[in-house]
Amino acid sequence: MDVFPIILVVHILLALSLVGVILLQRSEGGALGIGGGGSGLMTGRSAGNLLTRITSIIVALFFATSLALAMIASHRSTGTSPFDRLQDAAGAPASQPAPAAPAEPAAPAAPLAR
Repeated sequence: MDVFPIILVVHILLALSLVGVILLQRSEGGALGIGGGGSGLMTGRSAGNLLTRITSIIVALFFATSLALAMIASHRSTGTSPFDRLQDAAGAPASQPAPAAPAEPAAPAAPLAR
């Protein structure tokens, strides 16, 4: 079973959740202001600590999936350049042999007298 698509889906979900968690955090400059006010289920300090902890966990998982995807992709590659593969698909040889040494030029011919 190929795990690459599974890790890729998890990686995309982690990226989207990371964006969401970062947008939920209270900004210092009041840029988006999405992070809730003082009233609510949790106080501002405990919500900030929870969001910071969640962010660090998601970042660690995102980093791990990034490394896993890079290692899987490096083992899958054939080691050739994508341009070599394009030339092979077009029918042209990837590396053309060096041309043979040019032949010696013919000596000038003198006109024949009649």
